[in-house]
Amino acid sequence: MSNLNRDTSKDSNIDEISSVGADIRALRKSRDVKLADMADQLGRSIGWLSQVERQQTQPSISDLREISKMFDIPISFFFRNELAEEEERDLIVRYERRATLGSRQDGLIEKFLSPHLSGDFEMIRSEFEPFAKSKLIKARPIQEGGYIIEGALNIVIGSKSFDLKTGDSFQFTNQNFRWANPHEEKAVALWVISPPIY
Repeated sequence: MSNLNRDTSKDSNIDEISSVGADIRALRKSRDVKLADMADQLGRSIGWLSQVERQQTQPSISDLREISKMFDIPISFFFRNELAEEEERDLIVRYERRATLGSRQDGLIEKFLSPHLSGDFEMIRSEFEPFAKSKLIKARPIQEGGYIIEGALNIVIGSKSFDLKTGDSFQFTNQNFRWANPHEEKAVALWVISPPIY
């Protein structure tokens, strides 16, 4: 899809967005949203949404906008790999094509390193701004792990607090957690989540 402003669901090659349907399905399942409920929210039929998820039909730009709003992600998430060479699509993510969530004002910027969400895990590069901290993140039925690439980060897993520095790593399953960067320099971590939740 070379023109993102074009609102059409019929005239583009479905192969060009082969991962969009799989990404939508992974997003829906990770948020525990039923197919019927999502279709109803979008004002679309269950059959249409099922075809989108099975990559038999292509959603329009306006459909993707509504889906983006529903899952609180930027629409660019769905086009992060659209310009990839055919042999790289769904395999490689180039630096300049990473989808990004969050902002410096939020204290956390997440850059997606995985080319799609239909695998068993996803990789995210998380950048924690100086003095930023999260609220409590409730336990999720997933495994999470990380490796501190740069800086230092405090992470509380359950009732245990850990001060991590460059080179340290962590892993936990289905536990409440929160993070804080109480330092003047940003912290960067490679975060791995299984199964994907975005």
